[in-house]
Amino acid sequence: QVHLVESGGGLVQPGGSLRLSCAASGFDFSSAGMSWYRQAPGKERELVAVINTFGDGTYYADSVKGRFTISRDNAKSTMYLQMNSLKPDDTAVYYCTGRNAWGQGTLVTVST
Repeated sequence: QVHLVESGGGLVQPGGSLRLSCAASGFDFSSAGMSWYRQAPGKERELVAVINTFGDGTYYADSVKGRFTISRDNAKSTMYLQMNSLKPDDTAVYYCTGRNAWGQGTLVTVST
């Protein structure tokens, strides 16, 4: 059974940083493209970043380009999202997805 668990969310001040993790199990993680999405209060879920199986191909939404970095460690079956220069508009529940499965989400709040 595919299982994805996000962690690393929390409260951070504008300009701060957080690193999210997504631990995967139940499938061959190294053969799956993975993505991060987010959903802000009252808004639709939106794509944040995508990473290919080898980790050498990535895509970012314009809103996070240059501030967020997606990465993966296939040996640990874990994907990461390093978020720097955080803004209040980055406040959202962040979800990881892959193999048609979704995690439960982790809340990121950017506020003073």
